[in-house]
Amino acid sequence: MSTATAGLTTTAPPREPGRFSRLRDAPKLVRWLAFATIVGNAVVVLTGVAVRLSGSGLGCPTWPKCTDDSYTNTPEYGIHGYIEFGNRLLTFVLSAIVGAAIIVVWLQYKRRRSLVWLSLAQFGGIVAQAVVGGITVLTGLNPWTVSAHFLVSMALIYAGYVFWHRTGEGDRPRDWRVPVPLRWLARAIVLAAGATIVIGTVVTGSGPHSGDGAAPRTGFDPALVSQLHADAVFLLIGLTVGGVFAFRSVPVVRNAVLTLLVVELAQGLIGYVQYFTHLPVLLVALHVLGAAVLWVFAIRVLFTVRERPTLAT
Repeated sequence: MSTATAGLTTTAPPREPGRFSRLRDAPKLVRWLAFATIVGNAVVVLTGVAVRLSGSGLGCPTWPKCTDDSYTNTPEYGIHGYIEFGNRLLTFVLSAIVGAAIIVVWLQYKRRRSLVWLSLAQFGGIVAQAVVGGITVLTGLNPWTVSAHFLVSMALIYAGYVFWHRTGEGDRPRDWRVPVPLRWLARAIVLAAGATIVIGTVVTGSGPHSGDGAAPRTGFDPALVSQLHADAVFLLIGLTVGGVFAFRSVPVVRNAVLTLLVVELAQGLIGYVQYFTHLPVLLVALHVLGAAVLWVFAIRVLFTVRERPTLAT
């Protein structure tokens, strides 16, 4: 709207956008919510290992209820019920974060289909995690379902990292920073990291920390599967050291590989100390958390070998 006064034309100042309007143009909020999904999944992993190490895996002996008569924990199950139910509650917290991410991504004026699908993938993963968790409880903490439950969390961390990374780049075709052989080296590093984590779950399923005194074990020799796990670690470290030299001319990739190497060495040190000190619970918890951290930095290597123009270009 304009008015004319003494031959001059002035324009009324635009209205200040309301809160809802600001929400529809909030790429930084989308990025923070995407990052929160990574952190949330890592926290779920940490509380999950607390459940197992405290012997609280059957603190809620059924699913989806905590007991046959209650959706919440009851005093008769003591501290174990509180720990297990607390872990279940975190799934609702993570669901709220993911739900907020889906809504905000959908509301954006410049809605990006890739981010919509990635946010929905997080929701699908949470549903899968809840189902696998329920099967784990109903099967009396079968070590294979316990492993599957953990690996679903690793898949969610991967999806969360992709979601977060894509919020910081555009949707144009990707450009590669390195030639084809080095792309396969980056993929090999991630595959080796994934194999190390998968074998690590078998080690856990063969060891003493079952989550409940009556829970079954895999039946494998713990020393044998631990050696297999160590072999996978050596392969991962070897590939990573090779990557330090192979990517030396691409600083952003080299730095990502160097950081991953530091994480691997720290994780390896914790692993050896816990093995030779007969698996104290604190070191086991640090080792499981370290696996999630290692996984994040391995994924980072994969995403530094390519780039996409940012939304601003």
